[in-house]
Amino acid sequence: MSNDEIAYHVIVEGRVTGVCFRWAALDYAKDLSSLRGYIRNSSYDQVEAVIQGSETHVELMLNWLRHGPSSARVDNIQINRQPISESLETFTVKA
Repeated sequence: MSNDEIAYHVIVEGRVTGVCFRWAALDYAKDLSSLRGYIRNSSYDQVEAVIQGSETHVELMLNWLRHGPSSARVDNIQINRQPISESLETFTVKA
């Protein structure tokens, strides 16, 4: 972990469950080497994510989350800065 890392808690609302949103996010995150955190369904029409890493990689992931995969429809996104977590090692999908 480096000193220039940032972290965000994100809630994405819309048609984001049942459309492989989480798995597409995981696939996208594989190309962002510094990215750590997780994504999970939080309700029928919401996914929750914690993303942490270099500012560049976090911003790329935030931009992706604003639209998601082509099968999704993002109606709203809430992005809140949060403290860096020492416990995050990779980017994963949580149940």
